[in-house]
Amino acid sequence: MAAPALRYIRIDRFGRFHDKVVGPFDDHLNIVYGANEAGKTTVASFVGGVLFGWEEARGNRNTYKPEGAERAGSLVFDDGLTLTRVRNADGLQGDVALVEDIDRDTFRTMFSLNSDELRSLRNTTDTTAKLLTAGSGTGSSPAHALAHVNERLAVFTSRAASAEQSIPKLLAQRADLRAEQQAASEAADQFRAQDRELHDLEPERAAMAERVAESNRVIEALSSARAALVALDAEKAKLQADTERLTRTAEAAGAEAEDAEAAVGPRLARLSTADERALRDRLETLGTRQSRLAHAAEVAEANYVSSVAVYEALQETADAEEDRRRERSKRRIQVAFCVVIPALLFLLGVPLFVEGRERGSLSTMAIGAALTVFAVLMVAGGFALLFRPDKEEDQRKARFDDAHWVMVQDKKKLEACRAEEDQFSASVARELADEGLTNTGGSLRQARLLLDEAREARAAAALCRQRQQASLARRSEARGRLREIAQERAAALERAGLAPDDTVAQVDEELARRTLQREGLLETLESMNQRAGELAQVLAQAETERGFDRLKIEVQEVTTRLEEAKADFARLLLAKHMLEAAIATWESKRQPEVYAHASRLLALMTDGRWTQVALTPEGALQVADPLGRTRLPVHLSLGTCQQLYLALRIALLTCAENVGRSIPILADDILVNFDATRRLGAARALVQLAEHRQVILFTCHEEVVRTLKKAAKQQGRPATLINL
Repeated sequence: MAAPALRYIRIDRFGRFHDKVVGPFDDHLNIVYGANEAGKTTVASFVGGVLFGWEEARGNRNTYKPEGAERAGSLVFDDGLTLTRVRNADGLQGDVALVEDIDRDTFRTMFSLNSDELRSLRNTTDTTAKLLTAGSGTGSSPAHALAHVNERLAVFTSRAASAEQSIPKLLAQRADLRAEQQAASEAADQFRAQDRELHDLEPERAAMAERVAESNRVIEALSSARAALVALDAEKAKLQADTERLTRTAEAAGAEAEDAEAAVGPRLARLSTADERALRDRLETLGTRQSRLAHAAEVAEANYVSSVAVYEALQETADAEEDRRRERSKRRIQVAFCVVIPALLFLLGVPLFVEGRERGSLSTMAIGAALTVFAVLMVAGGFALLFRPDKEEDQRKARFDDAHWVMVQDKKKLEACRAEEDQFSASVARELADEGLTNTGGSLRQARLLLDEAREARAAAALCRQRQQASLARRSEARGRLREIAQERAAALERAGLAPDDTVAQVDEELARRTLQREGLLETLESMNQRAGELAQVLAQAETERGFDRLKIEVQEVTTRLEEAKADFARLLLAKHMLEAAIATWESKRQPEVYAHASRLLALMTDGRWTQVALTPEGALQVADPLGRTRLPVHLSLGTCQQLYLALRIALLTCAENVGRSIPILADDILVNFDATRRLGAARALVQLAEHRQVILFTCHEEVVRTLKKAAKQQGRPATLINL
């Protein structure tokens, strides 16, 4: 039947915890994660306190006792089994059978681990024997029994004041009791004087403790003020430099904006988007009209040029009139010639016809008739040419008049178009001047270009203004922060009890003075505490004194106890020899298994760097590498030494399953000194241990959490994460 496992840790009052419940815990690997000062070590100490009693106030150890209240809490196991402790005097309450198979030393050595515990394994041989013989089948472990016998024997032979059955002590006590009777009276007087001294010392100690506490508070305030001053002064210097830089940036941006606006004039620089759009529309309208006027002027000019060309061509034709008259004269001459020749032919033909008629010569008559007819026809043609009217001349004159009229009309139209165009250009120039576009010279194209330049200038000026405003805003924030820094600085100095204008050097001087003063107070308090402790110890011993009668009774009691102690000592010596023989036989069977398992675990943790764990013939622990080279733990690094003792503990806990079956293994940040590779190996070893026992590992490192989860996942095992 499996042993009950721990499920919840219920802290009623312990340290800074009040009504705190941690859990639920799994049967195997549990990871309790929390930041520094979250209370991980407090929880681990609480478990040990419930099981084996709260720590007493000794020296400077933290006992986790709340002010004005008792430490109290419970451990809740499966099936509702509970272990509860309030006061040590009341003992452990609840199902105490859960811890019957483990003692305080075994728990602290094997079950409650931290980085300091992993540096060694005290009494390795005795611890191994206790754990390995736990499953021997006897009522209790032979090793436990041997340890108990050795403790009893040590008591019988011890000379310590607390060993009541010590034979040497009893002998000395019996011899000294009568001398003590004589000194009892003197001792009582001395005790009374010491009691008065102790009572007088208590108020002085309390006052000195208050002065030390006040000195600590002042030093803490000064240290805090100094750190704040250093940070604030550094921030102040940076902000001052930023303020100067931002001022220069704002001034430069303002100057650039003014230059950009001056380049286009104040009117265009202040032109809004709507006004610019309206002005561009107006320019577009004017441009359209100007284009139409220019086109009309061009058409009129082209028409005028064409009419002038036609007119000049006709003029050139009129200049050739003389040639035409000469041509007509020539033609008339030709016509006259055409008349003379026919007349000659007529005059020649008629006589030939008459002569032929007279002669009766038909041929002559025919020739004469033909010449006469031909002459008549030529005369008729010549007269027709001579008296025919000249229509071409009339048409030429009409064309000349028409061309002149058209030329005059085109010239008038051209002059009108140019006048209208000049008037419109003057109007445009006036309108552009009214709109602040004087530098365009009346050119709409230049006006558009100037508007584009003005837009770019306004955009550049706007960017410069934005940069200026941003720089001014940041400068204002920086100045506001500088004022806050001054206030924070004054407040920090005021909390430390210093002047608001003190420097870091003055704070350092005051801190050094206060530190030196505190050292003196601590020395004085330490001497007072030492004297009070000495007096309290003496008076505590004095409380046991019962005077002379008690001493006589004690003499008889010591004699009786001495006889009984001698008899018990003889029986214990016999039991010791028998148990040592039994343990030696049992270890010869189980111990090789432990060291073989520890060797495998160490090889896993060190990635094969160290592969064997064994005992020397003298009983000392040693490790060996794959080449057989051995080393003692004292010659190993801190991390490797911790891995060795962790491997040995895991091996012992795995083999000794009957020891502390219900008690979890508590590990408080035991992997912090391992590198990444060895941390993963150690995590795998812890996962293997968690297969046999419940493991609760406390850590404040996320890397350790990830490594444990990775190792558990690789081995297919669960890992429960609890955030503290």
